[in-house]
Amino acid sequence: MRTITVGIGCRRGVSVAQIEAAVHAALGALSLDDVRAIASIESKAGEAALLDFCTRHALPLRLFTAAQISSVETSASAHVQKHLDVGGVCEPCALLASHDGRLVVTKTIADGVTVAIAADRITLPSSKSHA
Repeated sequence: MRTITVGIGCRRGVSVAQIEAAVHAALGALSLDDVRAIASIESKAGEAALLDFCTRHALPLRLFTAAQISSVETSASAHVQKHLDVGGVCEPCALLASHDGRLVVTKTIADGVTVAIAADRITLPSSKSHA
């Protein structure tokens, strides 16, 4: 069952190899097979390496507006705020693409690529205890 979403931010012009390396490093013991979607800010819609990564792994790319991203509280970066008018990309995008999820990997930075991972909240039927 695919239950995690990966938020990605990157400098313009990074390579698909840089994205691959950053995602695999962030996943650690998690598997790419568990990833349901990749998420980023809408200004990355034409980022060739990001599109190629999604195509290679048959993963949908969910894009979010600055307004949507700003509605999610996560750690902020002054650099990202200056350039994209949002405090961060990877963490809020991972959360927005998840199903009421929580961050299981906070922002990691590798070679111009930021990655965060959110896990869907899976609601299991509650068992009523009899005291």
